[in-house]
Amino acid sequence: MSQIDTFNALLVEEQKDNTFSKRIVQRHISDLPENDLQIEVHYSSLNYKDAMSASGNKRISQNFPHTPGIDAAGIVLNDKSGTFSAGDEVVVFGYDLGMNTPGGLGQVISIPANWAVACPSTLSLKEAMTYGTGGITAALCIQKLEKMGAKPSDGPVAVTGATGGVGSISIALLKQLGYDVVAFSGKPEQSDKLTALGASEILHRDTILEVKNAPAGKSKWAHAIDTLGGDYLTGLLKQLKPGGGVASVGLAASPEIAMSVIPFITRGISLLGVDSVYIPLADKQHIWQRVATDMKLPNLDSYQQEISLNETPEYLDKFFKGQVVGRYVVNLKDA
Repeated sequence: MSQIDTFNALLVEEQKDNTFSKRIVQRHISDLPENDLQIEVHYSSLNYKDAMSASGNKRISQNFPHTPGIDAAGIVLNDKSGTFSAGDEVVVFGYDLGMNTPGGLGQVISIPANWAVACPSTLSLKEAMTYGTGGITAALCIQKLEKMGAKPSDGPVAVTGATGGVGSISIALLKQLGYDVVAFSGKPEQSDKLTALGASEILHRDTILEVKNAPAGKSKWAHAIDTLGGDYLTGLLKQLKPGGGVASVGLAASPEIAMSVIPFITRGISLLGVDSVYIPLADKQHIWQRVATDMKLPNLDSYQQEISLNETPEYLDKFFKGQVVGRYVVNLKDA
């Protein structure tokens, strides 16, 4: 592989007035940490955690200046560990990438070799980032429900945050696997898109809150995937059918939940936490193989919008304005 001395990256900087700025700059290889594996990033994607990092949220990223990007797919430049060879196609998500380690919104990353997995041969690098952390998280949610015993014949599966990255891929994957999907969203204008993804019914997310002050509600959904947390998560739990489960992966509404244990002990329901960051490498390899085989969606390109590195500051701001629709894939090859 050709030697790279400088590269372009999104840089988030803390200002004297404690605000944070975002701009595209040229960086030098020497700006990266000393690690075994260097990767030339061809594609990344945008996630809520990237938006938090880019806004200066110090629960996510403590040290600035910083380059966010919790996802990366690219070509190995060199690997001192011998795990990979120059030219290998690899994908990276989770661990500390884009949090306190310079991330995938830069054209080169330097990481420990055990953070990367080989890109499945049935996925292009762009397709891998169409899934990215959002899509992989959706797949992990479904897999967690499956391990609990969930099956399509149980009944409808509720999905909150349906137009977001995790929610949209969840709907498509569930539909492909034979599940009936009820989509919850605060964007009624996106109903046609949600139907096209595979939802059989679209409801406003606030209908979940109708049981907010009750210990339990009518049993409506067999299972659920929740990206919102807070009262939305408790509302889902209160309206699960006996034996159902909710895979919880988000806190866009709130990280807090407050409810009675009554639904848990009278209906035998389960709250299932799903982590995509620190799961074992073997589990990451396994879920990548699933999204490349039985969970591979047809027409993957239709689930994403490709943007340039220069556009990332604008699109990261959309996460806090309620304007996110689907997956945003960042092309860094031409940055």
